[in-house]
Amino acid sequence: MSVFLLPDRFEALENQRSNYDISKIIVPVDDGLEKIQELYEEMSTSGRGAFLILKGRSGCGKTTFLNTVSIFMKDVEVLTIDNTSDVVTTLQSLPPSRNKLRIVVIEGRESLLDFNVSFIDKTIHTVNSFIRSRAGNNTLVVWPCNNEDILEVLVETANNIGGTSLLGIEDAYYEFNGPSRFQYVPIAKQTLDLFNDGKTLLEYGLTDEFAAELLESAPTIGEYLKLLNSKIRINLRNVERLARTESSKLWIVVLAGNEPSKDVAALTKGALSAADINRLIVATNANIVEELKQYPQELGILANYFDCRIIFMPILTTLAVIRDFADTSLKEILKNNSISTTSDGRGIERLLNSELANMINSVPNGMDRKGKTGPESVKAFEKHAEIASKNDKILNETFGHALVKSGLINDFSKEADFGQGLKRRTDLLCRTNFGDIRLEFMWRKETTRAEIANYTLTKLYNYGKAIGVLK
Repeated sequence: MSVFLLPDRFEALENQRSNYDISKIIVPVDDGLEKIQELYEEMSTSGRGAFLILKGRSGCGKTTFLNTVSIFMKDVEVLTIDNTSDVVTTLQSLPPSRNKLRIVVIEGRESLLDFNVSFIDKTIHTVNSFIRSRAGNNTLVVWPCNNEDILEVLVETANNIGGTSLLGIEDAYYEFNGPSRFQYVPIAKQTLDLFNDGKTLLEYGLTDEFAAELLESAPTIGEYLKLLNSKIRINLRNVERLARTESSKLWIVVLAGNEPSKDVAALTKGALSAADINRLIVATNANIVEELKQYPQELGILANYFDCRIIFMPILTTLAVIRDFADTSLKEILKNNSISTTSDGRGIERLLNSELANMINSVPNGMDRKGKTGPESVKAFEKHAEIASKNDKILNETFGHALVKSGLINDFSKEADFGQGLKRRTDLLCRTNFGDIRLEFMWRKETTRAEIANYTLTKLYNYGKAIGVLK
């Protein structure tokens, strides 16, 4: 099954911190931040630390909230005492904090099943002593819990040991509900985007409407993300079951005289030129869009499954490849169309520096998509496009030979069949050490964003029909 990442607990987010900036997907929980600010002000004016019992359902985001307070409040450090560490020893060994506020979280002890009542008594005594000491005078000790049984014991014990100085005057505990429900879908989208190279819900077979419907079944953000994870895995399995014999990628290579690099960029996302289904549909009013509106979820997951990309090929690279690798038949055709066949020997060099090479080598595209192209080169390309309108097979095959010679692919087949029952021929089926890539070459004298979108959507539609995902 295709690999994707959708963490539903903070521990999973924490494991990814070295690879991703998780601050991009953390939303502020205003009520919780106001409570922390209120406690900080009380600590500052009273000259001592504070203790907070934080109640919240499992999965509501307590741990995430506490460990990311520093994103929204300056000069805050967060320490966690997990269930493998001794709370008493850890607190007694802590030095004074140099930060404005230190939050110490007593993690993994949310139920009485985790320990006995005597442990609570000993721990609360230690907390009470610590927050009154010099080492703890700017420390907020937080004990998260999700069960009523431990909540009652914590409140009673804290009240007996420290009274209102330990628990506060108005409330014995703070009930944390996590982010509001209207934030669940945006959080899910941002999380998928961050951990999956910009992919969207639609690319995993889920429309926004369906994602909103799932809210009724998920009382917390953690449960919502877990439910989405399950739905995505089901969708991926269904597509892979239908397409198990057709696991190749589908990449569109755009070659046009007006060098539409900006239009290709507008229809793709991420560093690997992934086709953006939403942008493709908006970009064209062609009949294919009306047909595809019947399959919004299937279309998105097809684009994801086939790793659909749209790749710009510069004129100068195209001309260099054709001149260097044209066989006798093609050279004759070029001469008959008054096209120079003089080679400068730079075909492989230019091809290796192209966006297509970057994609094959899984190198993020960071180059300028458009070089300087003179009018004579444009005229020469337009003649190539005219040839392609009558016989693109011979031009596509020339690219295949160049790809093999450059070491980008192992070998290729031209006009390869695709799918079961309904046959769709692919321009080039390229075989690599990392799997098959089906290249579809879009040759045009001139093209537009709408035409590129229509071409890509039509290919996806045909591929979906061929494997039975679209009926």
